[in-house]
Amino acid sequence: MSTHIQYILLFLVLNFGALAIGGYLINNGPQANWYLNLNRAPWTPPGWFFGVAWTTIMVCFSIYLAHLLALKPGSYFWVVFFIQFVLNIAWNFIFFNQQQIGLGLIDIILLTIIVGYYLFQFGSGLGIKTWFIVPYFVWLLIATSLNAYAFFKN
Repeated sequence: MSTHIQYILLFLVLNFGALAIGGYLINNGPQANWYLNLNRAPWTPPGWFFGVAWTTIMVCFSIYLAHLLALKPGSYFWVVFFIQFVLNIAWNFIFFNQQQIGLGLIDIILLTIIVGYYLFQFGSGLGIKTWFIVPYFVWLLIATSLNAYAFFKN
């Protein structure tokens, strides 16, 4: 099996592991009364869309990371990945479990900055493969707007 395929499989496990951990940490999450009673943005997607979006995002992000690791191996890669990993998981706990909308907003802004860093810092080195991170970045812009709306309207 090629190293590239091994990297993709590694990141699929890590990224879907992050989603699983995040899902575990949300408590009742979107079904909780406090969330159902929030003033949510009119552009909030239906619940089923989140699963489709995150599945697509993590598959694309895993492919992107495999290409990036081949281009930029080393500890710096893993530090940036770990920061992204922790921020991604932490948002679920902060927003849904702890019901801290403002702190969740700070977390998701930082996560968006990290993913934007991936996009803009390494875009020229990866060429067309950079498109694999675009769904994550666009989704985070949308998710940040949803979190900001909840923060300012509640």
